[in-house]
Amino acid sequence: MGEELRRTRRKSVLKAAACTAGVLMASACSQPAENAEHRPANRDVTKRFDEKDPATWSLPVEAYLPTDDEDKQLSRAREALVTACMKDFGFDWKAAPDLPELGPKTLTDWRYGIHDLALTKKRGYKPDAAEQVAYDAAVQEGAVDEDESPAEATVLNGDVKKYDGKKVPQGGCSGRADRTLSGGKGSFYSDFAEDLGNEAFVRSMKEPKVVAVFGQWSACMKKHGYSYKAPLDASDDPRFSAPEVTPEEIATATADIGCRKRYHVAKTWYETEVRLQNKAIEKNEERLSDAKDRLDIAVKRAAKTLAEKG
Repeated sequence: MGEELRRTRRKSVLKAAACTAGVLMASACSQPAENAEHRPANRDVTKRFDEKDPATWSLPVEAYLPTDDEDKQLSRAREALVTACMKDFGFDWKAAPDLPELGPKTLTDWRYGIHDLALTKKRGYKPDAAEQVAYDAAVQEGAVDEDESPAEATVLNGDVKKYDGKKVPQGGCSGRADRTLSGGKGSFYSDFAEDLGNEAFVRSMKEPKVVAVFGQWSACMKKHGYSYKAPLDASDDPRFSAPEVTPEEIATATADIGCRKRYHVAKTWYETEVRLQNKAIEKNEERLSDAKDRLDIAVKRAAKTLAEKG
């Protein structure tokens, strides 16, 4: 499967892993936070904000990354282009279906840890049971398999210059689709923007305000009989890695949420990351602006492609 197609499918997988994989990308904030005046416009203008619900929060870098709707549109358009190209070479190529939603609903949901007390009392650190069943079933049915034949893969990825007497596009059908959507201007997905966000997340955990609330959270957990230095240490505890939810996991996660809320861990952490991201954006404004322009072009071309393909 081509790299851009992997990229547009990756966001749902990242969301599913958000409770344990801290360095995730997130979305642009639509409400005040530290240094918020420097934040670029949020691409997802429909996103609401609720101060008590981290799932509705967002981060500055998403202004340079596709929204969920754009992500789906780009993926569908790219698949249509690849399918048509592969058909020209005699292949009935089909992309793997999208995986069902699992766990976090946005890239800020669970980014700073769990926060849904009702779910936690049932599932501890694990996602909703029905979602988990649907996700596991889709994986077993091959939703993430890449079952192209060797011949298909060579044409898809451009591993050969010719196939069956026909010239294979540079980068294969995958590369041609990327160029069609980007207008020949390179990748429409900004690894650079994603990396800035990931770096800010890691750095935020070393900032004084965050270190302070982590200490308060840790002391609070200690009073409940749990010894963890930082919030994500609890959700990453190997004891809770099995599929089954244990009473011990539920008790730990419930105490975790109580201590988080008492010391406003998520809000402090979030605001710190927003500040760090805004600083990084200011230093890299020109490069990020170019990335946003490329994404805007791709989104428009994707809409045109889907309209033409019916």
